[in-house]
This record gives sequence, C-alpha cells and structure tokens, in this order.
Amino acid sequence: MAEEFPAGSVWLVGAGPGDPDLLTRKAERLLRTSTIVFHDALVGDDVLALIPQAVPRVHVGKRSGRHSKDQGTINDLLVAAALAGERVVRLKGGDPSIFGRSMEECVALAEAGVPVRICPGITAASAAAASAGISLSMRGLARRVQFATAHKRGDAPLDLDWAALADPGCTTVFYMGRSAAQDIGRNLIAAGLSGATPVLIASNISLASERLLHTRLDLLPLAARAITDDQPTLILIGESVGTARAPKLNRAAIAESTASEP
Repeated sequence: MAEEFPAGSVWLVGAGPGDPDLLTRKAERLLRTSTIVFHDALVGDDVLALIPQAVPRVHVGKRSGRHSKDQGTINDLLVAAALAGERVVRLKGGDPSIFGRSMEECVALAEAGVPVRICPGITAASAAAASAGISLSMRGLARRVQFATAHKRGDAPLDLDWAALADPGCTTVFYMGRSAAQDIGRNLIAAGLSGATPVLIASNISLASERLLHTRLDLLPLAARAITDDQPTLILIGESVGTARAPKLNRAAIAESTASEP
C-alpha cells in the first residue's frame, strides 16, 4: 500500500452517488490510509464515516450559489498538504472525471511536482438508471449516451448545442439540471425532440431519500418543481428512459432488436 499511496501524493477519489456500498474497494482503502481528506458537499455522510476519526476532513464543497472555496484556493490547499508530506485524498461525489473539475486539480498538482492519480467512482447517471431499472443504452432505443451539465452562471442562458442534444435515438443526461428544467424542455422541443419523449427526474440518488419522478419532456418544468433546490438532481431524457414504466414494451423492443441482428 505504501507504493500505491506514498507520503506527499494525492489521489482524486470518486465517492460514487452517496451509498457507501457503491464505493470501490480501492476508494475505501485509500480513505482508510489517507492522512487528510478534502471533500465535496455532495459526498454522503455515510461515506465520510469511513474516514478514520483521527484524519482531518476539510470541506471544500461547491453548491449552486454557495461556494465555500473557489477552485484556485482548493488547488492551493491540495498542493500545500502534499508538499507537507501528507497522503491526500480529494474526495469527489460521483466520478472525478465527470463534471468534477479533476483536470484543473491534476494540472495544478503536476505543476507543483506533486504525484497525483485518479480513482474512478460510479457516476450518478449510472446509479439513477440502476435504481429506475433501465438501461441507458438499450438496444433498439438508444444507440448512444451523452452527458451534459445544466449548470448556469446567474441568469445567463444555457449555452449548449441543442440540435446535437435533441437526438431521438440517444439517452441524454443533464447533471445539475433542476434549475434549468424549463430551458432544457423548451430548447430540446424547439430543436425537434418530441414533447412526448420520456423523462426521469432523479434526486438524492442511491440514498434513503432518493426520488424518481417519471414524466415527459413537455411537462418537465412542472414536474421539476417537486424537487427542492438543495437536492442534487439529474434529468434523464430518451425513449430508453420510458421502458421502466412499460416492461412489456421493454421486452418487445429487446426481442425486435435482437431479431434484426445478423
């Protein structure tokens, strides 16, 4: 383990969606052998409980409108801790490389001469699909999967390629999507996606307070109001999403697509 996590190095660790049982064994091992942990706001309490009591925990979380630390400050803290000889874990919700700003931290650490590695985690989209009993890439319905961030800066509109996102043969997942639900629905429909396209709104994924709301694209803004501002929320859109509510269609689609295979 000393070779895997020497003093003066940093691991960016994916905490997964919140349920500690969804942590990788490697992530848990790194937490238990760390000497300091810098964690995000979205890391669940049950995951934080796996950190040994003697190990300092530094909250550096960023939630919409409430940033405890800016990214530059976080970079400086990681560099300083590593140069002081600590075994540093930077604990991030989900997977560090999916909207986790992992590269900003990796670049800052590398420029300071600090060894840094990444331990992947289960991203929220995969966990939401598992909870809903759907496949993000169901054969015959979704030939690809795309992730987009719906985080907005103030009142600025979402600057996304709506024509590319409005693909009826794709499952599209919007991270941090609740506050942008109206923009998402309006722009996707304007770009040609049917208002009847199935939608899943998933909040507090994998936790006891998890909520899964099924709706359709033209009703998305109304349905999103059921989720409060403080609940981390994903919006999943596409025909594959609708199969959770139509198991007979699910089986028929699988049989049809399988029959068409050479």
